[in-house]
Amino acid sequence: MAADRAGAATRRTATAAAGHRPEGREVATNVQTAPTGGASVGASRRAAGAGIAFAIAGAIAVFSPILYYMMRHWQQADEYSHGFLVAPLAVYFAWERRRDIRRAPIDPTWLGVVPLALGSLSLAIGRLGVELMSMRVAFVLTIHGLVLLLLGRRVYRILAFPLLFLFLMVPLPQSLVNVVAFPLQLIAADSAVNVLYWIGIPALREGNIIHLASTQLFVAEACSGLRSLMALGTLAVVFAYFFRRSAVQRIVIVASAIPIAIVVNAFRVALTGILTHRYGQAAAEGVIHQTEGFFTFGLAFALLLLEASLMQKIWPERKRRRRPRQVPA
Repeated sequence: MAADRAGAATRRTATAAAGHRPEGREVATNVQTAPTGGASVGASRRAAGAGIAFAIAGAIAVFSPILYYMMRHWQQADEYSHGFLVAPLAVYFAWERRRDIRRAPIDPTWLGVVPLALGSLSLAIGRLGVELMSMRVAFVLTIHGLVLLLLGRRVYRILAFPLLFLFLMVPLPQSLVNVVAFPLQLIAADSAVNVLYWIGIPALREGNIIHLASTQLFVAEACSGLRSLMALGTLAVVFAYFFRRSAVQRIVIVASAIPIAIVVNAFRVALTGILTHRYGQAAAEGVIHQTEGFFTFGLAFALLLLEASLMQKIWPERKRRRRPRQVPA
């Protein structure tokens, strides 16, 4: 009996000791295990960032000959000189989204294989057909595919605008330029003749040639307005991005760049006709002609600013109503 009582007392003592175990050890254990998960997530994000940086660097190395000749194209063709600004602006747009990228989960998906396959197909078609635009588009598609493959859909949605903006650095094929430029030449010549006739200057249009009283003006491809249209279109995209209004208003601003560029170019041709009629053929060449180009492009951008200011007054942005916070009882 004495032995049984001693054993029972021993078990009660052990149970009490186990029941009154300090809680600090459990908290310490939990505190020690919590950073382990955060550290693993941080390590995986750093690994994903290093992987996408290495993959993009590899893509640039592979496409380096194509990118080199594309930059040469930007340097030689005035209508594509804005291409030097597209990539830095895209990087800036992505950097502005860095907080959203940090909060977004990294979920790689095999959907990235689709743009990678399209890029490979475009590269093969460009190589076989000696088509520069296809090879250049292949690089942009490859960047899209790498981001989607290594970082996932949520990060891709955040970076959708900077990635799509990269397409603006790809020059159009000359065959498409020829198809678009000639109708623009006719529109500019016809509009200029109407303006000249309206202010009392005798003029006659024959195709893309304007016959004046003492000379004639040839509305060449460079005067079609395609250069200003492409530069103003890119500028309108950047301006609409910083405008920071609704998506519909941004689309309106970008779409309005097309008629603004056409109207301003027609005004430029008409101005050239007026100066040529009064001061001779020298007014349509050299420094005066280039100065007209800078002036009309500035006028086009001023019209974009005027449109944005009018849009703010006519189409005010709706303020979101904040719901009152419910204070718990």
